[in-house]
Amino acid sequence: MGKSALDLIDQAIAGLEAQLNLAPGESLAATTTNKQAPDAAKPKKEKKKPAPPRKKAVVAAPPEDQPAICKLLFKVGQITKVWVHEKADKLYCEEIDCGEEAPRQIASGLRPHYTEEQMLGQRLLVVANLKAKNLVGFKSHGMVLCASQMKEDGSELVEFIEPPADAPLGEIITFEGLPPPQPVSAAQVEKKKVFAACMDGMKTTADCEAAWDGHKFMTTAGPCKSKTIREGVMR
Repeated sequence: MGKSALDLIDQAIAGLEAQLNLAPGESLAATTTNKQAPDAAKPKKEKKKPAPPRKKAVVAAPPEDQPAICKLLFKVGQITKVWVHEKADKLYCEEIDCGEEAPRQIASGLRPHYTEEQMLGQRLLVVANLKAKNLVGFKSHGMVLCASQMKEDGSELVEFIEPPADAPLGEIITFEGLPPPQPVSAAQVEKKKVFAACMDGMKTTADCEAAWDGHKFMTTAGPCKSKTIREGVMR
């Protein structure tokens, strides 16, 4: 018995369903929706905005009109090691703790005035923003501050300018009656001869206190002094 037209239509539909992987009676729209669902469920990735460029910190230059002494950097230090310079009769080589990462190596012409035993452990002031200099083959990173005076017999008396015993190592010296120091670079100290400009004003007072034009060298523990030198020059 031949197939009816309806049977032929059903047979054609079944063939199409097989080709499209459809279940009997399943619509094409449902399949398309199911296939797209996983992609639709995925959240869209947001594009990251580029970070704004970092602004470089601007460091203000020390003011030109500050007192000359405030352009120098004086630090409290202590000699932790000392030895005789092999090639210079008057020089000691020292390592000085100034509260920094490593001791400073400094050469000082103090052999005529102090023994090695007197030098070791000595507390003092270091001029810390001078350019390093080679002194007879030894690189010196600063200088120690002393007072000097001529004695009656014509010889020279030299004494360290000493901070108070309670002043911490590395403390920066301030000056009584002057604004807080804003030291300039070592290059500027040399170029503008800042230390030389201050020398005439650096003297001890009648009480042996270190001063510049009458402004005392101060720490948080009090003024800095020489032991006995009154109204003597400081170098």
